[in-house]
Amino acid sequence: ALFVSENENILAIHRKITAAFEPFDYESKNMVDVREIGTIMYSLDCFPTQLDIREFIAEVRGVFMFTLFIHKLTNHDYVNEKLLATPSQLTCLPQMYENEQKGFLKPEELTKLMMEEGEPFTQEEMDEMLTVHTNRKENVIYYDKLINKLTADAPK
Repeated sequence: ALFVSENENILAIHRKITAAFEPFDYESKNMVDVREIGTIMYSLDCFPTQLDIREFIAEVRGVFMFTLFIHKLTNHDYVNEKLLATPSQLTCLPQMYENEQKGFLKPEELTKLMMEEGEPFTQEEMDEMLTVHTNRKENVIYYDKLINKLTADAPK
């Protein structure tokens, strides 16, 4: 989620978006293949659904220019719609499915939860989310860290 509040530095957000965009700009022309947009958004801790991505790229054919990407991303409000739950509500959700109160879920537990509760995620969306949030050493997702990431930039 990339919301610019009065306390945030616009330049820092621009750098973060640029850093996520550049690895996919293979020809250094400030453009990427439109099929990379979802992956770039996921790398920025935005987790749009496939429908969100299709809507985001709807009027673009072939390549997505950086200037359009940064404009659309910083002005797009799908994240507002996806984060209607409060952090305390989100914190309770994984705990309801985690009987031992360990503070984490296994990737398959989070996948089951995310694909069956609320707006269902696709397997591709879950694979990308798990890639970003799974602790590789322990093969678990610490849900406090996940919830903090998902709500850090949410509107207050």
